[in-house]
Amino acid sequence: MPTIKIYKQDGSTAGTMELDESVFGVEYNEAIIHQVVVAQMANARQGTKSTLTRTEVTGGGKKPWRQKGTGNARQGSIRAPQWKGGGVVFAPKPRSFRKKINKVVRLEAIKSALSAKLADGNIIVLDKLEIEPKTKNMAAVLKALKIESRVLLVLPAGNENALRASRNIPNVRTAASEQLNVYDVVANAVMLTTVDAVNALQAKYTDKEVAAK
Repeated sequence: MPTIKIYKQDGSTAGTMELDESVFGVEYNEAIIHQVVVAQMANARQGTKSTLTRTEVTGGGKKPWRQKGTGNARQGSIRAPQWKGGGVVFAPKPRSFRKKINKVVRLEAIKSALSAKLADGNIIVLDKLEIEPKTKNMAAVLKALKIESRVLLVLPAGNENALRASRNIPNVRTAASEQLNVYDVVANAVMLTTVDAVNALQAKYTDKEVAAK
């Protein structure tokens, strides 16, 4: 079983924790992670972009000038794409960019992403995170743990103080352990979490809970 150190808020060591191999010891699968991330980003698109084609532009029913004898190029309508204010060729229209990903694929992708994060030493587990809802308190925790890169703070539901304390720190993104997704894991350099959040993740993906030692 993979193990990981547990830290206190002041940066000191608080023990170790055994992790479930079926969640944090999965073989890295870049293809499946890429597939899920692409789908997640596509599903986040609104798909509301819309411009007018030449059939939808107002006016232009009359031929601008006669066909021959003017010295100008032949023109049939000022609604044509080459005219200022004319229609757009292959105009984008509202549509859905949604991609479907099977639950099994999504599950394997998140496990693979978490396993890769652990293998690279980029998961930091705290015994607990209890702070007042002030930005300086969260900044002090990050400084004690020597975290300077982009960090994903994964917490169980109910820790509102920590979430509020992290809100104004530019390089910190927060996520509930119940709603963790692949993009958040791979888009941030470090994942900072707690023992309770790790247990919540393992309970969600394996129905098991491993206690800290």
